[in-house]
Amino acid sequence: MNNQDSFNDQLLAFLKASPSPFHAVEQMAARLDEAGFEYLAEQESWSIEAGGRYYSTRNDSSIIAFSAGDFSQGIRMVGAHTDSPCLMVKPQPEKAQDYLQLGVEVYGGALLNPWFDRDLSLAGRVIYRDKASGELKQSLLDFGRAIATIPSLAIHLDREANKNRTVNPQTDIPPILCTLHGQRSRDFRESLAIELLAQNPELGDDEQAIEVLDYELCFYDAQPPAIIGLHNDFIASARLDNLLSCFTGLQALLSSAEGQACMLVCSDHEEVGSASACGAQGPMLASLLERLLPDVGERTRCLARSFMVSADNAHGIHPNYASKHDANHGPLLNAGPVIKINANQRYATNSITAALFRDLCQQANVPVQSFVTRTDLGCGSTIGPITASGIGVPTLDVGVPTFAMHSIRELAGSDDAWSLFKVLRLLYQQTEAVSI
Repeated sequence: MNNQDSFNDQLLAFLKASPSPFHAVEQMAARLDEAGFEYLAEQESWSIEAGGRYYSTRNDSSIIAFSAGDFSQGIRMVGAHTDSPCLMVKPQPEKAQDYLQLGVEVYGGALLNPWFDRDLSLAGRVIYRDKASGELKQSLLDFGRAIATIPSLAIHLDREANKNRTVNPQTDIPPILCTLHGQRSRDFRESLAIELLAQNPELGDDEQAIEVLDYELCFYDAQPPAIIGLHNDFIASARLDNLLSCFTGLQALLSSAEGQACMLVCSDHEEVGSASACGAQGPMLASLLERLLPDVGERTRCLARSFMVSADNAHGIHPNYASKHDANHGPLLNAGPVIKINANQRYATNSITAALFRDLCQQANVPVQSFVTRTDLGCGSTIGPITASGIGVPTLDVGVPTFAMHSIRELAGSDDAWSLFKVLRLLYQQTEAVSI
């Protein structure tokens, strides 16, 4: 992929088609299949051939893809995460009086105010029983259209709204789906079954053909991603944090040189701490590496020669709130990827890994920036320190500068994903261990 406009067009298409981590992994797997990667089921025996290209998934929401090259020279690794802050539907969600509303739980550190007055749709994974066979099955579901909204309270009823507005996540944000006016509300699971059958006619034409047992569904902004700005300077979309990094890492991997040991790790549950079977704090990556390199000594030597780029969006310096940044470390949009540094190891970057990344940026003719949070403010974290401490791989935290992180609609520079792609592509094409 050698054209920035084409890259951004495909990025927007990926973002639109990935309203949940399950959909993101489905999209990534489809692209890997098309490129000739072979799927490895975790519950099966693996037969890895030198030079082969493979991928494996867990929970259908995390994915690891790799090329089985010369492991003696280490593995060029990129990590990202598939989840984003959102509103997830509760198990018994119905709130039915004059209007049908659904109770929701806030997933991750969502910025809640921007969720009001948006056109919302619903997507995720549904588990159901096929009544004809009695089997339990699963399917992805995406309503694909605006089916709900969370109206703001009129300012006439809250004169302090522009001065001191707070959001109670229990009472203020249940989305409204329809009017009832005394009519009985259909059970939510029945409504899911009807939509599932409408999208999958092969399951049957009778709404009694399946029984929805459970689900993991999230509301999302139905407004599609877009290139915006007077000179098309920006990408506006939901889930830029961190599907932008997932897509960029994937496209770089698909452009990797044959014979190199390369890996892309995209994990779920980063926004809630990564402590799950399919999160970065879980055993998925370590288990896969043990299967690739069962000899402990060989695996240890390989990881010591490896290099991990943890790619997760960075805070661009907001021109309206510049005081929230350290004046010497305020990344600008469209000025290149950002090296993220924290002395207390909230980021995994050290002087060696930062220097290696700067060198790659110079080789790729890509500008590079640095981010350090204000000393009097707290610092978030990423999968970088989790991965570095878990498997001992030298790691660097980088990201594309972003405005409105964790909002329902975020903003990034239209040049920056392309710049990061060029650096990661170069990383994957290194023929020797990336080290000093």
